[in-house]
Amino acid sequence: MTELTPEILLRAYANGIFPMAEGRDDDEIFWVDPRRRGVFPLTGFRISRSLARRMRHMPFRISIDEDFAGVVDGCADRAETWINAEIRAHYLALQRLGHAHSLEVWEGEELVGGVYGVVLGAAYFGESMFSRRTDASKIALAYLVDRLRLAGFTLFDTQFITAHLASLGAVEISRSEYRQRLAEAIGRSADFTGPAIPTAQDVIQRNTQTS
Repeated sequence: MTELTPEILLRAYANGIFPMAEGRDDDEIFWVDPRRRGVFPLTGFRISRSLARRMRHMPFRISIDEDFAGVVDGCADRAETWINAEIRAHYLALQRLGHAHSLEVWEGEELVGGVYGVVLGAAYFGESMFSRRTDASKIALAYLVDRLRLAGFTLFDTQFITAHLASLGAVEISRSEYRQRLAEAIGRSADFTGPAIPTAQDVIQRNTQTS
């Protein structure tokens, strides 16, 4: 395949495709264009009562883009991963260009959870998340959804859907519907770094489902 560059990556995302590797030590990268796409409706995230209680008393600190590389490495730190050295390098390059962002969860000085993704216009392409403490990834996701909505994003792409994501409000749409939403989103503007980091209570109030 053509040598991967940040520019090629951005063009790929704009056309609804993304790269993966078979494993950490596999040098080959392939493109993925799912027939069914997972997305998070930004008004549909569900903070459960138990997660809300956890957030109100959580010992964690939330940050934005404080340790992007650490989040990528945390996501790759598992038995099976699609993040090889080349993919890691290119996403770090996208972050330096302002097209990739992370949200971190800290316990003291230790990075215990986080999520990262690519940004084009008002589209956020969620790449991966990790957790080293109970509910750390759920808390990261709650803060991320809240931030995307406040910052003017209209599309939160999760690529695939899992039972875990579905339980939190993610849905699956067709490739054609996804590409329509994608075209609309990348034609808009949004500022991921704009909103201040809110309190847990503010995130809970804006995202708790009462029905």
